[in-house]
Amino acid sequence: MPTDIAALRYRLRIDLGEPAVDRWTDDDLDRHIQHAVRDINRVAPREMLATGLTIPDPASRQIDVLSLIDRVSILALEYPVGGYPRRLRHFEVWGDTVTMLTETMPVAGAEVRIYYTARHTVDADGSTLPEYLEDIALVGAAGYAALEYSVYVNNRVTVGGPGVSDRLRLFGNDRLMQFRQDLTALRRERLRALRAGELWTEDER
Repeated sequence: MPTDIAALRYRLRIDLGEPAVDRWTDDDLDRHIQHAVRDINRVAPREMLATGLTIPDPASRQIDVLSLIDRVSILALEYPVGGYPRRLRHFEVWGDTVTMLTETMPVAGAEVRIYYTARHTVDADGSTLPEYLEDIALVGAAGYAALEYSVYVNNRVTVGGPGVSDRLRLFGNDRLMQFRQDLTALRRERLRALRAGELWTEDER
């Protein structure tokens, strides 16, 4: 069964020790999950390859990338495609247009491949997060949820007694510390991966 936000919300309630709706509404937990996903997108967005893009006719160095949904950044542009080693061209991005920085005009209709990153999404239809990132997102979401509720119950009479706010705050801070450590590790892994691969090949401008 594919993971969707309802499945992640259920797992989050288990992590928070509240399988039924009591302290947090579904909307509250969904908001905290999305907050954690946005944080993950800053350091570990989806790695995507756009195929089927072509040089415009008449020929132009400018390529429209409006179709790249949830795009974060463009990492590389391959033209012509299928060679070995890959011909990764220098380029610049302005809005939804990528411009190849080549002296020679590309061939109209020729295929172009663009390597890019895109935002992860979690909604009622499913999740693009791999399992290990779902686990990290739930750690962050638990931290955000606990801290928010600790503020709400502060100076209020609760069933759990006067220490509820402090316990929630300690729990939330612990989870967010782990979440930030996980994000730092993800960032380092991503930088190592980029350095290990050859991002650029020699090209004729």
